[in-house]
Amino acid sequence: MARVLFAHGHLLRRDTKQFAIGKPYPPLATLTAAAHVRASGHEVALFDPMLDVDTSGFAATLDRVRPDVVVLYDDAFNWFTKMCLSRMRSAACGMIGEARARRVPVVVSGHDAADEPEVYLQAGATFVILGEGEMTLRELVAAFDQAGGAIDPWRDAAASSVAGVAFHHRGLPRRTASRKLLKDLDVLPLPAWDLVDIERYRSFWRRRHGYFSLNVVTTRGCPYLCNWCAKPVYGNTYHSRSPGNVVSELRMLRERYAPDHLWFCDDILGLKSRWLVAWSEAVAQAGLATPFLCQTRADLMTDENVAALRRAGATEVWMGAESGSQRILDAMQKGITVEQTRAAVTRLRRSGVRVGLFLQFGYGGEDWTEVQATRTLVRELVPDDIGISVSYPLKGTRYYEEVAAQLGEKRNWSESADLDPLIGGRFGPRFYRTLSRVVHSELRVVRGARALRTGIRKPFSFDAAQWRRAAEMRHAGAWLIDRLRLAVERRVRTLTSSATSGRVSSTLTGGARDHGSTKS
Repeated sequence: MARVLFAHGHLLRRDTKQFAIGKPYPPLATLTAAAHVRASGHEVALFDPMLDVDTSGFAATLDRVRPDVVVLYDDAFNWFTKMCLSRMRSAACGMIGEARARRVPVVVSGHDAADEPEVYLQAGATFVILGEGEMTLRELVAAFDQAGGAIDPWRDAAASSVAGVAFHHRGLPRRTASRKLLKDLDVLPLPAWDLVDIERYRSFWRRRHGYFSLNVVTTRGCPYLCNWCAKPVYGNTYHSRSPGNVVSELRMLRERYAPDHLWFCDDILGLKSRWLVAWSEAVAQAGLATPFLCQTRADLMTDENVAALRRAGATEVWMGAESGSQRILDAMQKGITVEQTRAAVTRLRRSGVRVGLFLQFGYGGEDWTEVQATRTLVRELVPDDIGISVSYPLKGTRYYEEVAAQLGEKRNWSESADLDPLIGGRFGPRFYRTLSRVVHSELRVVRGARALRTGIRKPFSFDAAQWRRAAEMRHAGAWLIDRLRLAVERRVRTLTSSATSGRVSSTLTGGARDHGSTKS
């Protein structure tokens, strides 16, 4: 049987914004794949650099573990990996080089690798897994055993018997047939949590936030068709674990690691109302309700579903509002309305659940009035938190296909705060970075002003939480300064665009005259 070293290329410190937020999670998909390989009789180990400064410790881990195979398996459940950031790709390719220098074969799985397998193969990877990874990986490791660890016979065996892989075979790129996705997720073992240095994560969380959070996933995939959303691993499917299976994991996590909080990292928790209600009742009956955060959709926030989430312990729910412009939502094929977002926020608030909204600027020729519509929506709803991004053309999406001809040499963001639209448009990355600061500080100022008004009207009922909220008025200065910067950057961009259009028009007119005189 093989000795397999699992690793991944995502480091919190390589993303300035995420390190400042400071909410790292163990690589859940990696742990699930490791548990599956171990269940087949192989020995597994983990190199987890999430909290490291860099990946320099990987070489020492290679020398200590002396693996037969290295598997770089990104956490496909963490939205952080779905952004396909160039800094993380660089870290992964560096680890591929370290392994290959020791003549250890490397298998890679993840969103970025599925989108760009050739990048990883050129870096030295032996195989790249395309799509869902556990079954493919188990068959690859079995083929490795059968080939006696020899690389070329291994490739020969994989080419004929393993679906869902890309590799170089006799100097040529090869892809085997696509692999069908798992429908019964209960066949997979629970993640190999014992491989993680849990105390290191606990210490980080407690130091930053005063509590400790772990991650759980109940489903895979998303059936909605938002045309900017990349789904190279699970596609437009939606498969669920059984409620009882999830409850078993919650019980194990509480008994072994006692998290104070959970993040359900499903793309959508509770798409199927019957499942959500049954699960929430099972959680409550088992006495396992734990404060948690999850992602869902505005159109799913019925009274019944909100009650089920609350019963299971939900304290914070995030939804993709994206825009305050219905035209933008329709162009995105988001499948929701602005009114549904308003209604969902009202229902969640009424149940005592904090609300986070994901916002996306820059889509489909968004103009200034549509930017303003989103700002107005935020001021109206006053969510507890917001996450801001800019439309980012990722390979494999319809949005990418629409704008591919406009892309330059840069195809990926370096980190999550990059906010570069990567294509020419009304506004550039500097504008969007300033806009992000403006919208964040504007929300804080609005919340602070509301709390302050309440305190003036009812001073004797003003508690510590309200004072903290009122203190957000301290962001007013930064807000005003960034508003001025935004106005300047918008004006400069407008003038630059006008000048460029004028030069293009002049060139075209001159070209037409030249063409006409030549023709005559």
